[in-house]
Amino acid sequence: MVLGLIGTFVIGFLLGSIPWGVVIGKVFFHTDIRKSGSGNIGTTNAMRVIGKKGGVAVFVLDFGKGLLSGWIATLIGGACLAGETTGLEWVSMREFLALSFIGCISGHIYSPWLGFHGGKGIAVAVGCLFFVFGPVGACVELAIFIVLVVATRYVSVGSIAAAIACPFIALDYYWGDPFAWALITLSAFLVFYAHRENMKRLRAGNESRIGDKKKSAA
Repeated sequence: MVLGLIGTFVIGFLLGSIPWGVVIGKVFFHTDIRKSGSGNIGTTNAMRVIGKKGGVAVFVLDFGKGLLSGWIATLIGGACLAGETTGLEWVSMREFLALSFIGCISGHIYSPWLGFHGGKGIAVAVGCLFFVFGPVGACVELAIFIVLVVATRYVSVGSIAAAIACPFIALDYYWGDPFAWALITLSAFLVFYAHRENMKRLRAGNESRIGDKKKSAA
């Protein structure tokens, strides 16, 4: 059981750590997206630097590694929970899912392949949430993101709002399981913290909006 829990986190971290933005940029566009635009490896900067096709590819792959992380967690959790649980009777599938969530997000934000730097965790988080919260909860998070991005034209505002909402939505799905809820809350904090420079620019009034021609970060 303990090895299964650790393995779930490690697999999630390794999946999350794959820097698809850098890979797609270098392999298909001969461009290191870290050296242009905001310098971020995520979807927004990928679209800015290598275009819509490249940006969509980065989003799909980042979303996919979150989705895969959640799916693997259900496989490992199912196998472990079907076996002996001596001393760990409190562990449920929720712990496995929460560990995959924080593993994948932390791997993406602090990728060891990029000197423990990375993206900001939104695409990968939403992918994993389809298992952590299920389709309905994940779509609620996605809706919060989309509505605020459309309303403000700030990708960062939608991202920050989705991160803030995550622990509150988790209360519904993880009520009575403080450990799993704490892991999800910490995951949301990591995403929130990853947007600290965006928040500074928002306060200063120089954050880049969708459609702006300036190249400040998003």
